[in-house]
Amino acid sequence: MASAPDITAFFDEVTNSVSYLVADAASGAAAVIDPVLDFDAASGTVETRSADKILSHAKDRGLTIAWVLETHVHADHLSAASVIRDRTRAKVGIGAGISEVQRVFASMLGIDDLNPEDFDRLLEDGDRVPLGEFEIEVVATPGHTPACVTYRIGDTAFVGDTMFMPDYGTARCDFPGGDARQLYRSMRRILSLPAETRLFMCHDYKAPGREEFAWEATVAEQLQANVHVGGGIDEDNYVAMREIRDATLKAPKLLYPAIQVNIRGGRLPPPDAAGRRNLILPITLPA
Repeated sequence: MASAPDITAFFDEVTNSVSYLVADAASGAAAVIDPVLDFDAASGTVETRSADKILSHAKDRGLTIAWVLETHVHADHLSAASVIRDRTRAKVGIGAGISEVQRVFASMLGIDDLNPEDFDRLLEDGDRVPLGEFEIEVVATPGHTPACVTYRIGDTAFVGDTMFMPDYGTARCDFPGGDARQLYRSMRRILSLPAETRLFMCHDYKAPGREEFAWEATVAEQLQANVHVGGGIDEDNYVAMREIRDATLKAPKLLYPAIQVNIRGGRLPPPDAAGRRNLILPITLPA
């Protein structure tokens, strides 16, 4: 069996997000990781251009999308998981910690239409998801959110927002349920993988001095050069840095619409009496 799946990245510059089409070339089985739904906050319109690109690429290559896998409940873009499931009959999976995220935000946002069928499978640490000749190993990596997981496939791993490119650092931990100490320990799990393991990020913000977007680095590169967690920084120093930094960060621009959609597995909220779908609900996050 091949050690690495076939991977195609799709970068959305509007949200700085990276989605992946991951395939077993031998069988044609494929999974989509962290798909983006195109949302224009100014007009409130939703389009499926990003998902269409992935679906078109899969069709051109004769791939069958069996899974849509979310690394966590994204706060900076809307998920296209529901769109892809509707068009392909793929199953949608997310970390089992989604239950905690739903509990907190459903109450905060007044959401009362959560449906267990929005996600086909809640994935626990150590679960394995079949993908042709491969198995996708689920590694729980909470800290950024309670639902964060890393998907390990062969000699690759998709780490979500747990960490970014080495020159940009690591994820914030100030959302409800976030915990910098927990994130540090999650990252150590990732960084204990073989040094040559290829890590794929969910975002890139092009750190100052770098001209090109990038979303892949090895475990060895992260250990050596990650500006937040590389070079042997210990847990207490990391937590102190993270908490000071998080106190200065603004809420993501699409936080409210993203959370409302993403705790529903990418399903849009129901329309009101006038047929509008309210995706922006101003709230104040708890301290």
